[in-house]
Order: sequence, then C-alpha cells, then structure tokens
Amino acid sequence: MLKALLIASFPSQVIACSTLAGEAVLNADGEGFGELAHIVIDMTTGRIAYGVVARGGVFGIGEKLFAIPWSAFSLDLARECMVLDIAAERLDAAPGFDKDHWPEMADPAWALDVHRYYESPAYRFSGSPPQ
Repeated sequence: MLKALLIASFPSQVIACSTLAGEAVLNADGEGFGELAHIVIDMTTGRIAYGVVARGGVFGIGEKLFAIPWSAFSLDLARECMVLDIAAERLDAAPGFDKDHWPEMADPAWALDVHRYYESPAYRFSGSPPQ
C-alpha cells in the first residue's frame, strides 16, 4: 500500500503523515524494531522533527516509545517500511518513555541529547550539535 501511494504521487513525493504512521520499522538487517507510531512536527519550522517508534508490549500495554530524529530514518520502498540503521541493543538502551509521560520535546537540552544519542545532526541548530 505504501509503495503504491508513493509511486502514484511521484515525482512530488508528498505524503500524508497518516500514511506512514503504523508502518513497520526495521534495522538494516531486516530485524523488526516496532512501528512508527507518531510523526512529530516542529511547528516553528514546519519540519518533521521526530519519528516516534513504539516497541514491545502487548496491545499497547507495556509498550515503550522512542523519539528518534527524523534524519535517522530512511524509507525502503521495496520492503514498504521505515529503516533505522542502529543495533537493536542500542535502541533498547535508548532513552524512552510511555504513552502517558512524553518528554518536553521543545527543550533544547533534551533535543541535543537525543540527537547525540542517535548520532544525528540537530536540524534546529546550525551545523552539527555542540559537543
């Protein structure tokens, strides 16, 4: 379904966030990480800031959420999924949260920590994140 929607919209490649929400997230080796549960928009820039991956749990109970910089994801049309090039152990050790306790994503210190963890440039800051 995802592939058909993107091909139909080519070359614009403009897509509704709801089309990507719920898509599988795999690592480069094809191991499942969970699903893309939310897409977080930075309202000051209009850019996608984070993809929130839901991992573990049963029917949402015990599920852990991870806010991951959007630049860390890639779209794999052949497998119709999002790809996150990170080891499963690193994702499991990442700072996460539950559905009732979201972090303050507008906090620059939080954003820098997340971008550093995923080794992803912080788009809100010029160049790479400060060391």
